[in-house]
Amino acid sequence: MAKTQTDGPVSMQVIHRHPANPILTYRDVPYPAALVFNAGVARYQGRYVMVFRNDFGDFEAQQLQGTNLGLAFSEDGIHWSVSPTPCFEAAAEHLAATLRTDDFIRAYDPRLTVLEGRCYMTFAIDTGHGIRGAIAVTDDFESWEILTTTLPDNRNLALFPEQIGGHYIRLERPMPIYGRRWQERFDIWISNSKDLRAWGDPALLLAVEDVPYANCKIGPAAPPVRTERGWLTTFHAVDFDPDRGKNGWEAQWQKRYTAGIMLLDLADPARVLGLCKAPMMVPEAPYEIEGGYRNHVLFPGGMILEASGEVKFYYGAADTTMCLATADVRDLIELCLTR
Repeated sequence: MAKTQTDGPVSMQVIHRHPANPILTYRDVPYPAALVFNAGVARYQGRYVMVFRNDFGDFEAQQLQGTNLGLAFSEDGIHWSVSPTPCFEAAAEHLAATLRTDDFIRAYDPRLTVLEGRCYMTFAIDTGHGIRGAIAVTDDFESWEILTTTLPDNRNLALFPEQIGGHYIRLERPMPIYGRRWQERFDIWISNSKDLRAWGDPALLLAVEDVPYANCKIGPAAPPVRTERGWLTTFHAVDFDPDRGKNGWEAQWQKRYTAGIMLLDLADPARVLGLCKAPMMVPEAPYEIEGGYRNHVLFPGGMILEASGEVKFYYGAADTTMCLATADVRDLIELCLTR
């Protein structure tokens, strides 16, 4: 009998899933949609904004046809209004034109960072010659400027919301299959830039072996947020078990995605001040473990620190819907420094 994924660690008690979950599904989208997940979320120009990944097709028939990015706004961060058409399509066409002919496949998995009064989006690009990360900037979510793209294979870029020591900082996750002996042993790296276009000084920030509950790969999650004690930083962690069976649309899904949290030094974010040695969140709720495209998957793409001290985590659940969890920032810092 195939092994299930219900055994093992549980979510930290300081984490509270919102009772309105899922807060966004394909049923909320006024154009073709099937899987609505892995969104970037920020508070910008007086309201909450979300750019979400939409894999469109037929949900009931479990068939997918393509991917685009959707746009939604909210006054409270809970109830969302989706714009009538996808966003970023003209920018994606321009990006495709700059790449090798017919090389562009899709843009997906956006994250949003408000930096110096503008909204920056990092995202992944599938191409015929590898997976690349990219950074774009907008002021109105209609016009976008593509600032940079990475070499293959790299993705999961997350920008810090301010300059540190005169440099822009990003987290990233290169995918060195050959150098890791053909294994998915991927780690989190950190690099910097003077202009958000040319990036250098890459350094290993967090390795798979540093995370006790990951045996496959890790990667950046939501862009970090500043606290008095350090940069609160989430990441996704993957554990693989060959005995797992069918856990979604596919014949077999052998991975589980959990969410971790760490604290980085304010002046030197390449320095990890504290790391919670157990996962912050584990797939447990029905909408995380059943009925999805890939069950047992949590993927945090947005984190907002409110003035009250509440932290909002926006995450994709089962690669199918968008959800919200909350916690007190003091409890999260304590997890990083004492667990």
